[in-house]
Amino acid sequence: MKEDYYDILGISKSASSSEIKKAYRKKAIQFHPDKNPGDTSAEASFKKAAEAYEILGNEEKRTKYDQYGHAAFDGNQGFGGGGMNMDDIFSQFGDIFGGAFGGFGGGGGQRRAKGTDMRIRVKLTLEEIAAGVEKKIKVPRKVQSPGVQYGTCSACNGKGQVMKITNTILGRMQTAATCGTCGGSGQSLLNRPAGTDAQGMIKKEETVSIKIPAGVEEGMQLKVTGKGNDAPANGISGDLLVLIEEIIHDTFVREGNHMHYDLYISLSEATLGISKELALLEGKARIKLESGIQSGKTLRLRGKGLPSVNGYGTGDLMVHINVWTPKTLNKEQRQFFEKMLEDPNFIPSPEKSDKSFFEKVKDMFA
Repeated sequence: MKEDYYDILGISKSASSSEIKKAYRKKAIQFHPDKNPGDTSAEASFKKAAEAYEILGNEEKRTKYDQYGHAAFDGNQGFGGGGMNMDDIFSQFGDIFGGAFGGFGGGGGQRRAKGTDMRIRVKLTLEEIAAGVEKKIKVPRKVQSPGVQYGTCSACNGKGQVMKITNTILGRMQTAATCGTCGGSGQSLLNRPAGTDAQGMIKKEETVSIKIPAGVEEGMQLKVTGKGNDAPANGISGDLLVLIEEIIHDTFVREGNHMHYDLYISLSEATLGISKELALLEGKARIKLESGIQSGKTLRLRGKGLPSVNGYGTGDLMVHINVWTPKTLNKEQRQFFEKMLEDPNFIPSPEKSDKSFFEKVKDMFA
């Protein structure tokens, strides 16, 4: 059952025409798409309020509604019972907003066309991601051709909308709709230079500068406003959408803002201890390995990872120690290790602090 129009606007059946207009304006501003971007429920409420005002704001229609209810308009009201076009609402009731929202006051029907968005992929190294980078990319954009001319649309006389008259059981009803010839711009193509498309556009390669902040991740999308395809008739240019791709690094493995690095050391280095210098994405870092360090040990270098794209600090670098066991030995080396087979210092004796592989895996998923 359809909701009562008086209830939609929140007024009584004895409301005056000025009270009806005031109530509709309040609802229209509350649920206006500019105030509620992407909210489908708000859009539905906005359309219901417009439908209610179309009936109650007209004395003749209001009288019919008071007598017969929704049955008087089933399938015949100007907006078709809720399937209304947003452009029609703005064109027919635009003055109701009183300038509360830019572009819809004053009842003008023209609207500027918007060019289509373009999408490109940009591949970045970890070094570029760590520091942030400015890329200059050649983009084939659609632009207006030199010599193209536009004039007043003959179908709507430059108004951007056309009036439609429908015969109903209540009589002839007039509604406004976006002009199908010019798409609401009020202009049509007069002179189309050779080599252009149906709208007088050509493709032109342009170098676009894209500033990419530090810390971006694979799959992120950046927007460069106004660098998509141009629109005909001096409309609004579309946007350039930049999809980030990350090139796999030879040394480091990324995990969010953290990085992982496998450091291989010799058996001698692990036994005696050593100081190692690591080449980072930016600069260097020196770490000290204690004597007797075990393979599988992880050292955390705080703040040596990647910066957060939102500016919330910097990740860490995890250095994973791997003790390299020699695969070939000469006679003297073999004799040495044979002697050490029974030496207490060479017999594995893990301490409680030396976690097993399964304990490490358990910690990872804890």
